[in-house]
Amino acid sequence: MPADDPRRPTGNDTPSSPNPAALADSLQALQARYGERYRWRLLMSVMVGAIAALMSSTVVNVAIPELSHHFTLGQDQAQWVTSGFMAASVVAMLTTPWMLARFGFRRTYELCMLVLLLGGILGGVATHYPWVLAARIAEGVAAGIVQPIPAIIILRAFSPSEQGRASGLFGMGVVLAPALGPSLGGVLVELAGWRSVFFMVVPFGLLAIALARRYVPVTAPGGVAPQPDLALDRWGLLMASAATLTLLTGLVSLHAGPPLQAALLLAASAAALAGFVAWQRRRQRHGNPAALLSLDVFGQRHFAAGGLVALIYGAALFGSTYLIPLYLQMGMGLSAAHVGTLLLPAGLALAGTIAMVGRLADRQPPHRLVQSGLALLALSFAAFGLVDGHTPLVWLVALVILGRVGLGFVLPSLNLGALRGLPAAHLPAGSSAINVLRMLGGSVGVSLSGVVLQWRLAVHGATIAAGTPGPRLAAFAETFGLLAALCALACWRARALGPTGPQR
Repeated sequence: MPADDPRRPTGNDTPSSPNPAALADSLQALQARYGERYRWRLLMSVMVGAIAALMSSTVVNVAIPELSHHFTLGQDQAQWVTSGFMAASVVAMLTTPWMLARFGFRRTYELCMLVLLLGGILGGVATHYPWVLAARIAEGVAAGIVQPIPAIIILRAFSPSEQGRASGLFGMGVVLAPALGPSLGGVLVELAGWRSVFFMVVPFGLLAIALARRYVPVTAPGGVAPQPDLALDRWGLLMASAATLTLLTGLVSLHAGPPLQAALLLAASAAALAGFVAWQRRRQRHGNPAALLSLDVFGQRHFAAGGLVALIYGAALFGSTYLIPLYLQMGMGLSAAHVGTLLLPAGLALAGTIAMVGRLADRQPPHRLVQSGLALLALSFAAFGLVDGHTPLVWLVALVILGRVGLGFVLPSLNLGALRGLPAAHLPAGSSAINVLRMLGGSVGVSLSGVVLQWRLAVHGATIAAGTPGPRLAAFAETFGLLAALCALACWRARALGPTGPQR
C-alpha cells in the first residue's frame, strides 16, 4: 500500500492488543516482505479466486439443455440450476463483512475456495437432480462471499490515481476466463457430457488456495486482527434468506403455479424484506457491530444511485447470460460446441474493453461510462428481436460482441462511481451491499427471463424443444425486449452517479 495513500489504515484502525503487526502474515508483514509490488500480487491472488467463483456461475448455463434432458426437467425446474446459485450468492454476500471481521481475509478466502471445490466435485458426480441443486447452492455460497473482496482491496490498497487501472486489470482477468468458460464448456459437453463442466472450477480453486497462503493477509479489513468471538446476525440472515427464496419462488409461480400461490409468496417476500430492514435498523440503533447490512451507506447519494443501477443492471446481465446460450441452442438449433465457439469472440472483446475502460475510469466521470455501456447493451438486446432463422451467424456474433462491449464499459465504472465517496470504514459494507443488489437483480432477472419466455412460448403455441422455429424465435425476441427495457431504465437512473445528478 502506498505510503501516501489516504485510504491507508491508520493507527486508530489497530487495536492495542493483539498487535496485528506482530502476526507473521499480517498486511504490514507481507508489505515489508514483498515490497512495493505487493499490492499487485495481492490483486492477482484474489483475481484467481474470483475467476473460479464467476466461472462456476456461468459455465453451467451451456450445459442446461443436456442436463434438462438427462433429468427430464421442465424449463421452470431447469432454471433453478442458475437461480439457486444466484439466490445462495445473494444471501451469502451479506455475511462477507462478518466473515472478514471474524476470520480475516486469508481464512475467509480459503474456506470459500474449499466449499467451491466441494460443490464442483459434488455436481460432477451427482446422480440425482437434488444433489446437483445442492452443489450449485454450495458454489453460490462460496462465490457470494468472495465477490465483494476485490473491490475492498482495490479501494484500500491502491491510491485513487491507480484504482481505475487496477479495476481494469482485475476486470479483464475476471471476465476473460468466465467468457472463455462457455466456449470450453460447450466443447466439454459435446465430448464428455454435462458433468465435465462442474470440474472446470477445480484447478482454479486449487491455484487460488496456493496463492492465498502466500499473498493474502491473515488480518481483517483495516489491518486489524480478526475477532473470533464476533457473533453472526442469525435472525437477519434468516429473514434475508426467506425474502430471497420466496421472491424467486413467487416469480416462478407467476407462470407455473396458481395465481393465489404466487401472490402469497411475493407478499411473504415483501414482509420478510421489511422485517430484515427493520431488524438491521434496530441493531444499528443499539450500536451492534455485527449487523449484516449497514444501512448508513444508502444515505450517500452516489452509493444509493449506484445500488439501484446495480439492481437493474444485474437483472439484465444475468438474465442475458442465462438466455443467450439457450436462445442459440433451442431457438437457432445450434450445438453446445457451436454456441461456445460463437461466444468466444465476445469474451475476448469484453476483456479488451474492460482493460481500456479501466484506464478511462481514472480520467472520465464514471456515470458517463456506465451510461454508454448500458446504452450499447440495450441496443444489443433490442437487435435480437430482429433476428430470424435466415440471419447469418456473423450477425449473431456481432450482436453478442456489441452487448459484451457494453458490459465492458459498465463493470469497472459502476463500483468506482458508487463506492469512491464512502468512508474507508464503510467500504466492506458498501462493497457487500452493491454486490448483493447486483446479484439480487441477477436472481430476479434469471427467474423473470425464464417465466416470461415460458409465458410467451405458450402464447405463441410453442415449447422450448418443439414446434416450428418462428414462434420460438418470436418468444425469445419478446423476452430480449424485456431485458432491453431494463437496461434503458438503468441508463436513465445512472445520471445520478454524476456530479450534477438529482438529489436522492
